[in-house]
Amino acid sequence: MIQVKEALAIVAENSSNMPVERIPVHKALGYILAETIYSPIAMPPFRQSAMDGYAIIHSGKHQYDIIGSSQAGDHSSLKLKENEAVRIFTGAFVPHNADTVVMQEHVMANENSILITIMPEQFANVRNKGEQIGKEDVVFDANTLITPAAIGFLACLGITEIPVYKKPKVAILVTGNELVKPGKILPKGKIYESNSVMLQAALQTIGIKKTKVYKVKDSLKATKKALNSILLKYDIVLISGGISVGDYDFVKEALLENEVKELFYKINQKPGKPMFFGSKNETLVFALPGNPASSLTNFYIYVYPAIKNKMGFSETHLQKLTRKLSEDITNTSGKTLFLKALYDETHVTVLDGQSSAMLNTFAIANSLLIVPNDTETLKKGDLVTLLPID
Repeated sequence: MIQVKEALAIVAENSSNMPVERIPVHKALGYILAETIYSPIAMPPFRQSAMDGYAIIHSGKHQYDIIGSSQAGDHSSLKLKENEAVRIFTGAFVPHNADTVVMQEHVMANENSILITIMPEQFANVRNKGEQIGKEDVVFDANTLITPAAIGFLACLGITEIPVYKKPKVAILVTGNELVKPGKILPKGKIYESNSVMLQAALQTIGIKKTKVYKVKDSLKATKKALNSILLKYDIVLISGGISVGDYDFVKEALLENEVKELFYKINQKPGKPMFFGSKNETLVFALPGNPASSLTNFYIYVYPAIKNKMGFSETHLQKLTRKLSEDITNTSGKTLFLKALYDETHVTVLDGQSSAMLNTFAIANSLLIVPNDTETLKKGDLVTLLPID
């Protein structure tokens, strides 16, 4: 059995980035850039009007003759004199020697001329070439998360494909003779299976939207056979249940017989002690406890950073915050505790119902409060570390 800090280090050491692929920009939401992107053009690529109005050469005059117009998409070759104006629209090309756009609300106009009622400052309402970005300037550094705004910016620069880290293919293997699919009649002695949908939902929060769920009965032969196939197809395998030391817990044996290298087994923590982490070739295996709260806790602490690291995120772990404790805590277990809690701007409160089998508390918690294994007492008002999960 190892300590939490050591387990985290082993996971990090074995969670290398996924291979790089080029994908269309419009399909890149939620991916991480694998390389720095440079702009092929300046943006704007020419001087643009920021308003509907009139382009002029700024002077002390207030009356101007209208000699033409410029709308978005046009390229005007008009040259203005000091007493001339061009009707112009937002986004349109500003004539070369014009330096100011007067917004139309500040103009009295007829068919041939305008009278400026409020004179703007020189250079007002003109977007200069390269105002957003210059040609060959950095658009995004490597390891940037692609957001909707990032997709829009890349598209406006004419970029159609980008290099990203592939998202890992994830499978979930659920073990347990006692499990029944939700929606079916629940026989005596059975429980509804919830871990697979819970883990799928947790995976979606970090951009893994497609997962395959497999279910297997509690037998060594069935578990070994299922793993033999799954390990060949996926980058990450999450196993729910069957990893403890009961008579019907066959997962660890089945993994070892499938030549999965054991990197650690059991962590000095509560909940979530019975967890196996291993690898076969490039596939990572997390055998999580069957108790739902333990399973989700270990997902947040170990699986979450492993997947984010493989996807190329620069920040992989849940953010750490400090808050003042609302009540005393005693830890005589010698284990690291991860306690479901609620925090606000100043304080954190540990919730009732910390059992590893209970999800009702997890469902209303917005954080996991960390009590180190070598800390026996925390007093009300002490600053403590927590991991937001809201």
